[in-house]
Amino acid sequence: MRRAVALVVPLLACAPAAAQEAPDIAEPMVFDLVRPLGARRGELEVNTLAQRDLSGPSPVVEWAPEVELAVADGFALELELPFENRRLTDLKLGVQGTFGLLDGGRGIHGVQYLGLWNREHRRWESSLLYVIGYRFGARVSTLSMVGIGDVGAAEAAERALLVNHTSFYAAGDDTTVGIEINVRAGRERSTLIMPQLHQALSPRLEVQAGLGARRETGDAWRPRAGIRLVRSL
Repeated sequence: MRRAVALVVPLLACAPAAAQEAPDIAEPMVFDLVRPLGARRGELEVNTLAQRDLSGPSPVVEWAPEVELAVADGFALELELPFENRRLTDLKLGVQGTFGLLDGGRGIHGVQYLGLWNREHRRWESSLLYVIGYRFGARVSTLSMVGIGDVGAAEAAERALLVNHTSFYAAGDDTTVGIEINVRAGRERSTLIMPQLHQALSPRLEVQAGLGARRETGDAWRPRAGIRLVRSL
């Protein structure tokens, strides 16, 4: 836990960087942000992601309600409760800071820390990622994250390289399509490819849905579906 505090505290220095107008870049459906980079103080969001493999011996529904709050310009906190069916598996904390804009405001970057208390193994795991988003024009944008994850408090050997990249295309004022690729490389390796659709239902309500495939160490590719409901308050 002390390591987590040591990682989180420096993020406070990122907050003033959000004073300028941030580019409009969507968030990945599966590996979403703790509010968008450059979020303004007071922004509040609740959302829930649900996912399930569509094949396999005993597929379970993985779902996680969460609340996200920008406590200062460019600095946001997140609390998340991951479940498998009806079983609460973890307690999760997210902290995110924005460094500033790039290339005349077309890009933006920051850092994200994720801390997770695993109830079964009773240990704290940490992930730290660099985040960069870029808008190429009126319709095309990308968001990438790369860092170190799955580092247990007593088992640093379990660390893994985490890479998540999503390319977006704004098909209309209220519709965005994208493809998200997530790779975890380490002792346990997994790859997820998730094409997705983001549809705004109102100015403060959005639904995101995806159908893709996932592969884990020693297993075959399995189709996977996901849906996220997002409500801004």
